[in-house]
Amino acid sequence: MASGKIPNTVAAVPEVRRGQGSTHLSREEFGRRLRERFHDPRFDPLGREIEAIIEAAWNGYDEYRKSPRTRRAGAGFAVPDFELPLEWLQTRAQILAAERRQRDPASRSRILLIGASARSDETCPGEMSKTFRLIRIAQQALESADVETDLLDLSRLTSEFGRQILPCKGCVSTAMPLCHWPCSCYPNHAMGQVNDWMNELYPRFVAAHGLMIVTPVYWYQAPSVLKLLMDRLVCADGGNPDPTSTHGKTAAEAKALELAGWSYPRHLSGRAFSVVVHGDAAGAETLRRSLVDWLTDMQLIEAGRSSAIDRYVGYYAPYATSHDALDADSAFQEEVRNAARSLHNEVRMLREGRSEPDAGLADPRPK
Repeated sequence: MASGKIPNTVAAVPEVRRGQGSTHLSREEFGRRLRERFHDPRFDPLGREIEAIIEAAWNGYDEYRKSPRTRRAGAGFAVPDFELPLEWLQTRAQILAAERRQRDPASRSRILLIGASARSDETCPGEMSKTFRLIRIAQQALESADVETDLLDLSRLTSEFGRQILPCKGCVSTAMPLCHWPCSCYPNHAMGQVNDWMNELYPRFVAAHGLMIVTPVYWYQAPSVLKLLMDRLVCADGGNPDPTSTHGKTAAEAKALELAGWSYPRHLSGRAFSVVVHGDAAGAETLRRSLVDWLTDMQLIEAGRSSAIDRYVGYYAPYATSHDALDADSAFQEEVRNAARSLHNEVRMLREGRSEPDAGLADPRPK
């Protein structure tokens, strides 16, 4: 069944399970938590104004006004009269514009470069990451080939005021159609869950012809800044582009839609990718494999043999000399350039119409 259509029947819809208990705060606890944002003594003369803000925020929380500014969905949606959040509609419009640009054969090839280190010389570490240096090497190689690059530096999550990616709530585990494309879980004004960066990032992914991830290993795994991004991209892999078809977050309706036959639209499929993982002692190969599996599961296309690499910089050497070790590792630097060049070659061939071996094959397990 095409996404966005509402089935005529909802027979045999599984029970929506509930019972985790209330998380609703008391007025006193709500106020205490919000006042923590005004701990600085500079706020002390503004006590009356702060209390008025807390009262207004409590009213929105207690009445759960998640999306206080909405408008009618309009034509093209399953339920045109359903009210949708203005922020979601704005992000959707930006995605549609990005899709048009990405598909325009006259546009320049565009690579989204993702630096996945949480380190920044603008905050506690006091020194830039090796990841940032490596992604700059890749960027220079691409730009010398007249490729347009878009640098997404995830360290901004730790070094920039108000910059955040809020966690995925796992709507997809209730039913795939409950996971909207783009994500409609945020902003949630009632809960103070605002300034979610993903509203800006979804169009940047859509606009790209290729993605290149450069990441360190944190405790055998992806850094938390990268994992947040990965989880919030679940809506790109089968997500529902029409929230009116589930009347917002109505779980039973989403279950009925999925059981009627969901098409699992792959909103980023066909884009190429490359991956560079670096570590200092362990875990690089495991993370590289995980990232490649994740991207290929979303039906992105791995570039050539040189495009996915894992290497160690200053293997078991002191952390203090790790940048010096990178300076000396000219081979790794050239491998990063080659990963970028391989990605560029793949993007060029795809845009010229080269067919992939999997093109036209039906997925027997579309999940």
